Amino acid sequence: MSAFLSPLVLIGLLLAGWELACARLAVPAYLLPPPSAIWTALIEGWALLLASAWGTLSTALLALAIASLLACTLALTVSLSPLLEDAIRPIAVTLQVTPLVAIAPLVTIWAGIDHPERAVIGLAAVVAFFPIFSGALTGLKAVDPDLSRLFDLYGASSAQRLWRLRLPSAVPALLEGHKVASGLAVIGAVVAEFVAGSGGSQGLAWRILEAYNRLQTARVFAALLTLALLGVALHALMELAERRLLAVWRGR
Repeated sequence: MSAFLSPLVLIGLLLAGWELACARLAVPAYLLPPPSAIWTALIEGWALLLASAWGTLSTALLALAIASLLACTLALTVSLSPLLEDAIRPIAVTLQVTPLVAIAPLVTIWAGIDHPERAVIGLAAVVAFFPIFSGALTGLKAVDPDLSRLFDLYGASSAQRLWRLRLPSAVPALLEGHKVASGLAVIGAVVAEFVAGSGGSQGLAWRILEAYNRLQTARVFAALLTLALLGVALHALMELAERRLLAVWRGR
């Protein structure tokens, strides 16, 4: 119970201090709105924010599915050939460390100026790709040596080793990679909406830009709060799914 109450008490104290400081120092609302103004903006615009949150979430989930399919297929292919791994891994790392804003204009052009939502999904998938690829590849290679020798002893074929040894061994790392990638997919979707142009998707980034342009800072904070809650909820859902699937995997 204390683990649950302690963060709530701390957040309450911080919000109270924030509210008091804004009132005492007469901070302009366009510069830093008090929590009460943010709450009012959240209540007044909850329907629009909810619709925008769903737009961002659906984009992130679609990007996550695309990234998962590509990353798992590529990791499975690469794991069968050390030479292929040496060739592809540097390219995957390079793609991961390349800033999203650097490739967003190119992806927008390739996707079509009239279809910015395609660019947003593609860019979010790029961000989510590497954690899944790295986790899948690490898991496929992290085989128990004793089990590997046992499969050698019984003369298991390459297909049997893959389906009955390597893939089951990769489950924990694969689930962890998807959990990390889910959060990155949301971040990637929002950043991509900012860079590629979010008018076609009407996600949370569009709401933030709209409020910025009108100096409605309270609405900016309301959209940011919605985005934070969305990320926390998705991470909690992925963590729950990971625990359930690992329990099944361990036979509990």
